[in-house]
Amino acid sequence: MRRVLPVAAFALLFGPAVAAIAQQPTVVVRPAEIQDVLVNPDMGVETFQRFNGDAVNPLYTWSERGPETEVHAAPTKPDFPDTSIAYLRWYWDTLEPEHGHYRWDIIDLALAEAQKHGQRLAIRLMPYSDCNPRVVQTNTRCDALPEWYRNSGARRANKPTDKDGAIWQPDFGDPLYLKYWGEFVAAAGRRYNGNPILDSVDISSVGYWGEGWSHYMPAFQYQKPLIDIWLNAFPHTTLLMNFDEPEALAYGTQHGAGWRLDCWGDMRISAHHSPEMLDQYPEEVVQTGIGDVWKHRPVSLEVCGTVSQWMRDGYDVNYILAQALRWHVTSVNLKSSPIPQAWKPQFNQFQKRMGYRFILRRLEYSSQIAPGAMMPVNMWWYNAGVAPVYRKYRLAMQLWSSGAKSVIYIPADVRNWLPGDSVVDEPVYIPRDLPSGTYHVRIALVDPDTGAPAIRLAIAGRQSDGWYDLGTLDVRPQ
Repeated sequence: MRRVLPVAAFALLFGPAVAAIAQQPTVVVRPAEIQDVLVNPDMGVETFQRFNGDAVNPLYTWSERGPETEVHAAPTKPDFPDTSIAYLRWYWDTLEPEHGHYRWDIIDLALAEAQKHGQRLAIRLMPYSDCNPRVVQTNTRCDALPEWYRNSGARRANKPTDKDGAIWQPDFGDPLYLKYWGEFVAAAGRRYNGNPILDSVDISSVGYWGEGWSHYMPAFQYQKPLIDIWLNAFPHTTLLMNFDEPEALAYGTQHGAGWRLDCWGDMRISAHHSPEMLDQYPEEVVQTGIGDVWKHRPVSLEVCGTVSQWMRDGYDVNYILAQALRWHVTSVNLKSSPIPQAWKPQFNQFQKRMGYRFILRRLEYSSQIAPGAMMPVNMWWYNAGVAPVYRKYRLAMQLWSSGAKSVIYIPADVRNWLPGDSVVDEPVYIPRDLPSGTYHVRIALVDPDTGAPAIRLAIAGRQSDGWYDLGTLDVRPQ
């Protein structure tokens, strides 16, 4: 439990007047905890290739191509959680059909749609797919590298007569690949870096879907500059490093990225395949040194197949969800596919623990204070989630009456509220021009840009404007 600045220390700095104030009668509030699943910014279940209210996918299929036009909402509310993040991804040939001609209108529309649906947008820009019309694809179109790139003189890693000759496999170590893909990423960064609606961007340069694996993976010396282009293009946006290549994963996270795993829940067993959830994944987290990345950057997971497929194939959902919590997961992509009815209780409990979940256990402040005085405020907060919040939301106290109101910001970096207890012990200044009267004491974690309440707390008392009304305070001249 961390104390920012005890009142006694403040009295030593500012004299006996403050110590006298500290001895005034105090109000102690212990808010009632609630058990609701909370939809909060930058965390939780994501929609995939669609937005809140859009129809869900079938049980076992989805599309890897993001929408290029407006997606129309389902006629009735779909059986899928409300979310704060829409995760979309598009192929290179869709966004740059001609060299230097960018279809930013597609991403602009997605940003606008996310905002309209009360979400922020997470994206991935993908070089190409394996062109295999498997069950996961809704049609048989081959998402190859742009034709202009294939005709640019760039090197091909395979021959048309090879077994996979139908796919134009790029040589990821070719300087032309770094040049042209790098130009594309840099142009995206110039347009979108720091966009307040952009939640995160995947570091995506090599392999099918940009996931970091193919039969033609380059040595790390060629992967490193293909990671650096993202670090340079998006210095003010959260980046997520894909999991597949251990050396690349370690490098990306060491340089400020969070991480994402594209096949969370893989429990397949065959003669040539052991369950990665039991073997590769836990070991790689340790071996790459990413076990503590969650303290500063998010961990995001994507379901392997769909949750309905987990049930069909007899996977252990309790183990899969527990492992995600051990990795301190912040967000999950369920492919906008239904959660089986029998597993909804487990997923409801999972949603209550993933990411952050803030509970104000105790609030103490003076029962009466004079305008222009310093008032000691003590708060005991508990983060019941498995991760911190990564954006610098501001802790605010509002004094509200029918005739006047004032917002007081309390110094506290909420990004340091890791799972467990935190104490904020701060004197606050009561504005000198605040009229005398009885005020409601209201608390909120507010958006740093708009000042509006942004985060739902796991306590009772939330008002229609998002503030939590927790008590009263008399403001009277001494």
